[in-house]
Amino acid sequence: MKILITGGAGFIGSNLVQIYAKENKNNIYIIDNLTTGNILNVKDLLKQKNVKFLKEDIRNNNIKKFIKDNHFDYIYNLACPASPKYYLKFPIETWETNVIGVKNILEAIKGTNTRLLQSSTSEIYGSANQIPQKETYWGNVNCIGVRSCYDEGKRSAETLIFDYKRLYNTDVRVIRIFNTYGPKMDKEDGRIISNFINQAINDRDITIYGTGKQTRSFCYIDDTLEAMIKLMDKKEKVNVPINIGNPVEIEVKEIANIIKKMTNSKSKIIYCQEMKDDPPRRKPDINYAINILDWKPKVQLQEGLKKCIEYYNEKN
Repeated sequence: MKILITGGAGFIGSNLVQIYAKENKNNIYIIDNLTTGNILNVKDLLKQKNVKFLKEDIRNNNIKKFIKDNHFDYIYNLACPASPKYYLKFPIETWETNVIGVKNILEAIKGTNTRLLQSSTSEIYGSANQIPQKETYWGNVNCIGVRSCYDEGKRSAETLIFDYKRLYNTDVRVIRIFNTYGPKMDKEDGRIISNFINQAINDRDITIYGTGKQTRSFCYIDDTLEAMIKLMDKKEKVNVPINIGNPVEIEVKEIANIIKKMTNSKSKIIYCQEMKDDPPRRKPDINYAINILDWKPKVQLQEGLKKCIEYYNEKN
């Protein structure tokens, strides 16, 4: 098969490239503008003849010709800054990537047999009033807040996708990812687990924004990738978004204490001013994933954290 992975030098993208590259039977194309992605994530993979890299931005019009000319079987769209640190720094570029970039891809595959998987996010639910969050929940999002470029950008991308489905029968599958973590996550990107581990192994203060009572549901990268590939390989079209995450809800301050203990760290846990529009609770309802994909997360939090700690210790 011919597979395009946009954002393929990023955290999730590079791990996905690695899986397909191991099979050594597919032609894999990576597109990334390297704003937040890191070429080092795929450097060794590019030594393989079946893996190619193009530094490009999906917001650019020429991306449509590239996709049309190459007749891809699968496209995984993972192109977008995914951590508050970066989308707060690049708000306009983030919104454009989610809307203009997605429209470019949709236009390119319209009327073809190319299958697209769009990586959406739990952030489309905003500061959710429904726990756990079901795919049928419409969310509670501040449309003019500092995080809106990402939250509303992803929501707009879903709007476009489902209009293309209705109008042109385009085969697009949408996953809403809940707090995935694992190796290759940039230690400087400001996300909870990468932040806490790197602060802990260097005996620096572990910084929690807010009270630490806000909750997250952490899903290890291997489980997330398994769900993505299962969804992409499904022969029948899937006409609903699907939550992909771990329904085990945990407080942020508890994660900090677990990591501190696992790393034998001398770090102090300090509390900083909470981030604007930071969602207070995250807990996915994964019944669609169970019933449609026959999928559940397998990796327990302690096991996943152990692998992450080993990775960051090696990179330190």
